Amino acid sequence: MHPMLNIAIRAAREAGRIIAYNFEQSSISVAEKAKNDLVTNIDRECEQKITEVLLKSYANHCIKGEEFGVVGNPDSEFVWIIDPIDGTTNFYRGVPHVAVSIGLKVKGVTTVGVIYDPIRNELFTAARGEGAQLNSKRIRVSDTRSLDSAVLATAYPHRLKEKTDYFNRIFLKIFAKSADFRRAGTASLDLAYVAAGRLDGYYEMNLKPWDMCAGELICREAGAIVTDFDGASNYYENGNIVVANPQLIKELLKLIRE
Repeated sequence: MHPMLNIAIRAAREAGRIIAYNFEQSSISVAEKAKNDLVTNIDRECEQKITEVLLKSYANHCIKGEEFGVVGNPDSEFVWIIDPIDGTTNFYRGVPHVAVSIGLKVKGVTTVGVIYDPIRNELFTAARGEGAQLNSKRIRVSDTRSLDSAVLATAYPHRLKEKTDYFNRIFLKIFAKSADFRRAGTASLDLAYVAAGRLDGYYEMNLKPWDMCAGELICREAGAIVTDFDGASNYYENGNIVVANPQLIKELLKLIRE
């Protein structure tokens, strides 16, 4: 196993234990960082634990987390991008669909990805060039060849309500052509489920790097195509991502562009 992947798994499991212990507990406190953007005391505790584990092994690395920003060496070519609890609203409301997401970029290239669902004890992992796994078993994207048979995932831009009309135009075009949709509220698990073939495709607007860093690598290593809405690779810059197996990606992009 890639040595840095091993450390990322250790960090994700440590955070996962905190999440599982506190799930549905009355001790959770919640605050609103911005409109429709929640954070709990457990998010912060998990990020602190992940940071501690990573820096104990790699003291000179940089960490960019959702809650505490940049920690460690800001000039390092090794940058860990972490979301301590993806699906904070689910977690706070007792919906068992949350994940820890940890990705590593080396000189700007995503090299390691871990997504851990502590409620189901499902660990999605990938190292660049080594394939993707779920609980140590190889995973691949689905072989669905037509959009009319595809089950897709997305999420409304709940933090940018002014983009609702734009989103609806895209959604209605794709919904009319596809079999069904899921909206579960945890971007990293949407990506992981595409990698595992549970979903055939996924798209979303206005994501942050920690929402997709681990997931985009896991998807690519499982055989998915990952682009932005223009079919380019600028999803980290514009926050818009489309992921699907090679048979579906062109049709999805065509509908989005229309």
